[in-house]
Amino acid sequence: MKILITGGKGMLGRTLQKEFAEHEIVVADLPEWDVADSGAFMEKMLATAPQLVIHCAAMTNVDECETNRELAFRLNEEGTRNVALAAKAVSARLVAISTDYVFSGEPPREPWAWSETDMPRPRTVYGLSKFAGEQMAALLYPDSVILRIAWLYGAGGPSFVHTMAALGAKAGEPLRVVDDQRGNPTSAKTVADAIKFLLTRPDVSGIVHATCEEQCSWYELACELKRLLGARFPREISPCTTAEFPRPAPRPRNSALKKSVLNVLGYRTPPWKKALAEFVASEWGA
Repeated sequence: MKILITGGKGMLGRTLQKEFAEHEIVVADLPEWDVADSGAFMEKMLATAPQLVIHCAAMTNVDECETNRELAFRLNEEGTRNVALAAKAVSARLVAISTDYVFSGEPPREPWAWSETDMPRPRTVYGLSKFAGEQMAALLYPDSVILRIAWLYGAGGPSFVHTMAALGAKAGEPLRVVDDQRGNPTSAKTVADAIKFLLTRPDVSGIVHATCEEQCSWYELACELKRLLGARFPREISPCTTAEFPRPAPRPRNSALKKSVLNVLGYRTPPWKKALAEFVASEWGA
């Protein structure tokens, strides 16, 4: 199969290249490929004619999106529009990567996990632009899969896991990590495996959640990483609140995602602790 990966040089894109190495991979990334350039992108897509398009390219810096709204929508909404139209033109299956930030992050009760049928109510420019991209894909290419992921980490980073590992290896005051935001830490390999499964189900389209099972806080994630790294993470960790670290874009209090579609299909993603342990062993030999 010929697979085209937009944003293929990014963290998820690199993992997808590795996990789909038995296929013919086309890395569609800057400067050669620009999802925001509709004409040029369509021309390249028609010449390439892949069977599968995995759309990872996006503006993902949440705080930067708040200060550059126009660019965020150009890349996340218009870019997805251009990719969807080009994929449809060559009859390629499209998997468009989206995010937990399409939800408000304010759960009506605890514990809570958002399902595919819950109404998105983004509170950030990033979330708004990604939700707009979802709508473009659904409207222009209804056969596409919109794959929502969250709290992603993967080989080489950058990610929260890599930042914590680097800081934890240095001497200093205890690391203060937010303990009042919850979600599903998810490895890029988990996402790749979910896509592999979906390739066996050509009948599936629409919104699919693909994060690891079970949820935790950022603090709990950092503590588990410390445990796994052992002597290589000597620094202590202490919990703090979101209010103690204000950011330009509000962070969701709970962005855990329920895997209703995958579970109905009989597919289970791994628990986050298991996926993290496998990743740490692969990335740092622990």
